[in-house]
Amino acid sequence: MSQTVKGVIARAKGARVEVVDIVIPDPGPGEAVVQVQACGVCHTDLHYREGGINDDFPFLLGHEAAGIVEAVGDGVTEVAPGDFVILNWRAVCGECRACHKGKPQYCFNTHNARQKMTLTDGTELSPALGIGAFAEKTLVAAGQCTKVATSDPAVVGLLGCGVMAGFGAAVNTGGVKLGDSIAVIGCGGVGNAAIAGAKVVGATTIIAVDVDDRKLEWARQFGATHTVNSREVDAVEKIRELTGSYGADVVVEAVGRPETYQQAFFARDLAGTVVLVGVPTPDLKLELPLIEIFGRGGSLKSSWYGDCLPTRDFPTLVALYEQGRFPLEQFVSERIELEDIEAAFEKMHKGEVLRSVVEL
Repeated sequence: MSQTVKGVIARAKGARVEVVDIVIPDPGPGEAVVQVQACGVCHTDLHYREGGINDDFPFLLGHEAAGIVEAVGDGVTEVAPGDFVILNWRAVCGECRACHKGKPQYCFNTHNARQKMTLTDGTELSPALGIGAFAEKTLVAAGQCTKVATSDPAVVGLLGCGVMAGFGAAVNTGGVKLGDSIAVIGCGGVGNAAIAGAKVVGATTIIAVDVDDRKLEWARQFGATHTVNSREVDAVEKIRELTGSYGADVVVEAVGRPETYQQAFFARDLAGTVVLVGVPTPDLKLELPLIEIFGRGGSLKSSWYGDCLPTRDFPTLVALYEQGRFPLEQFVSERIELEDIEAAFEKMHKGEVLRSVVEL
């Protein structure tokens, strides 16, 4: 039997979000209903509200979440009712060419629940990233549920998107390792997660770059050894100065702008690695001298969800958090209710918070 619960929707482009009744169907084959305990307020949710993803309104927002599996459909073996899970938006198919090549983190056929959640009048909802977790309960593909050790859902739920994207950009995509130097351009939630990840694996020079001194102070708390305000100094020159004139082994671009990508490109060491994890808008263009790309060697990479494999990475990072080795709790700026999401969007837009987290 279907259930009616409270959820937060974006009904039209730019409209204020609304708390409304939504209908959750019983899970079908391969699906699960999850009782959401906490969900972070991510920039991607704001992009959905502003029509920056697509125009399939109304959207059921929220995707960076943790909770308890309430029920599962036929054929589900990954999780069972009562399991504590973090939701992910890349349910691996196991059958595509990437999966067959042993690279499931690049799965080209990730999937969501087949059934639709609706408004009480039957209007179908489009769940953000196939999750829709600004709701008391949500319906997802069972593969979107990653079982982990029980922990604070408001903290570990952040692994579902932004923190995993940043940590993975540095560690999985960039391959930062013991003794390396890394520069991170853009020190919001994703950038600071990259900094924290670099510290965990033993990078010795960790340079944070931003235009906001408040964010640079956050970066120091997450492990940055140096900070650079690029409004005041040339970021490329300063990164080179801090790395013996060579440039950083890895530079993570967590902004998604051509000008900051160019900074990342010229701030890396010869044969170093640039990782783009900041999300650009479709209209942006990049221009670089081709001879510089040829002459510098190394790697120019983009990072998809931190190139993570949720079943591998989520339990590991939860364990590191529980051991006190990964300061996940520092990303939680405030704990709020469903009714506070619009205000949280405003704080996020102003750069006043790393993460507002809805607790249900």
